[in-house]
Amino acid sequence: MKDKVQEAIDQVRPGLQADGGDVELVDVTEDGVVKVRLVGACRGCAMSQMTLKMGIERFLKERIPEVKEVVAV
Repeated sequence: MKDKVQEAIDQVRPGLQADGGDVELVDVTEDGVVKVRLVGACRGCAMSQMTLKMGIERFLKERIPEVKEVVAV
């Protein structure tokens, strides 16, 4: 599943990079929790939690039903 998650994250990255940010995949647990690290402008942004939940998490859940949650580490 980690490969599928990485492919999906790679599709999200250009949008984040356009705003000076980025996201890195850290881990995918067996119970479907995806751990990511927000970097660049995303790291300290006040909207980073919304980007994480309403953007990245929703995108991943739509494409990979096994994903239960996305958390920043």
